[in-house]
Amino acid sequence: MRPSKRAPDELRPVSLERGVARYAEGSCLVKFGNTHVLCTASLEDKPPIWLRGQGRGWITAEYGMLPRATHTRTRRESTSGKPSGRTQEIQRLIGRALRSVVDLPKLGERQISIDCDVIQADGGTRTASITGAWIALHDCLKWMRSKSIVKDDPMKDHVAAVSCGVFKGTPVLDLDYDEDSAAETDANFVITGKGGLVEVQGTAEGAPFSEEELLAMLRLSRLGVARLIDMQKDAIA
Repeated sequence: MRPSKRAPDELRPVSLERGVARYAEGSCLVKFGNTHVLCTASLEDKPPIWLRGQGRGWITAEYGMLPRATHTRTRRESTSGKPSGRTQEIQRLIGRALRSVVDLPKLGERQISIDCDVIQADGGTRTASITGAWIALHDCLKWMRSKSIVKDDPMKDHVAAVSCGVFKGTPVLDLDYDEDSAAETDANFVITGKGGLVEVQGTAEGAPFSEEELLAMLRLSRLGVARLIDMQKDAIA
């Protein structure tokens, strides 16, 4: 039995609330159970310096956890002068996931910055961030079309992410902290609406996992992401 009493293929309660940040071009408050992340999308009318003159845009991401997002206060990374390795890894993951489903030349020479701020953490903050960030990005692009900043929709597909793991010998979907901290294997899957794999991260925390367990987690992740994408579609309808 899972600590949360969920079935192995059951997601935590998920919600996607749009338009929660008044000044951002797109925003979403995403909740995966007790993991809550505020995602905002901000348009900048110029690309990064290294991309100027190439006729295409860029999507980048920043990720951070509020000091009391966890059981004990975590020092703000800004006070240490640089983001941690974990933060940099997650930021890059979010950016790659979103760029995989956007036609960057259609943005023109502009950049969209996605900010994912973890209000409360209970496992799966990076997967919740990607799922909510897609909503924020969608609404930013919609706003750009309404202002005739772009003519054609640059969004090519949905993308969402979910964690899986092996907990007490059983592959399970969408780990919360209690499972994540005790799992034999922890993995994250980023998948598009058409079923394409953007990224797979998997780590054995105890004994190495088998190919059969990997395939079982992949099957679970496809089920989970399909449900998340249905929720994205409902949210933007």
